[in-house]
Amino acid sequence: MARKPKSLKAVFTTGFIKQNPVFVQFLGMCPTLAVTGSVESALGMGAGVIFVLTLSNLFVSSIRNFVPREVRIPIYIVIIASLVTVLEMYMNAFQPDLAKSLGTFLSLIVVNCLILGRAEAFASKNGPLKSMADGLGMALGFTGGIVLIAFFRELLGSGSITIWKDLAFTFVPEVYRISILVAPAGAFLVFGILVAQINKLKFKREERNEVA
Repeated sequence: MARKPKSLKAVFTTGFIKQNPVFVQFLGMCPTLAVTGSVESALGMGAGVIFVLTLSNLFVSSIRNFVPREVRIPIYIVIIASLVTVLEMYMNAFQPDLAKSLGTFLSLIVVNCLILGRAEAFASKNGPLKSMADGLGMALGFTGGIVLIAFFRELLGSGSITIWKDLAFTFVPEVYRISILVAPAGAFLVFGILVAQINKLKFKREERNEVA
């Protein structure tokens, strides 16, 4: 029996929880651990991934029937690299502070396995509309994941949350801050704790479904 095609809503929401790129698929770990020192940086990286992943899926899907299989990966990389170049030019022109804080990780979006993986696994096999929905959903799931990590790292590590430039809110007195969380090791620590909690909730839900 042929598998029933996923609805547009199902395609869009898959990346939120069920196949979240950060906490389930463990894709894009380099920016996940590197730019989550502040919510501002995480939001900036997330916005960049949303732009690149959504449009790259659209373009790959649109040309999928005209690209020889032997050269599809180089063509996908050219598409992604072109979008990243446009993104870099925009950020350097209009958001130079954000571009500086993201540093080389902005350029490394080109080799983010999440973006190339969705181009190969989904966009090359589905129509433009579903491919855009898949790209946007996965990108939002990725953004939500890194923002969640950044929220706990910045809140507990520096005691404040920085949303945009000078828009910062202090919540935790200095004496109660855990400074290691804003260090590189803190990224691994917070990430591990969040993955453990998410898996715990997942297993409990599966157990309840089995009992029912």
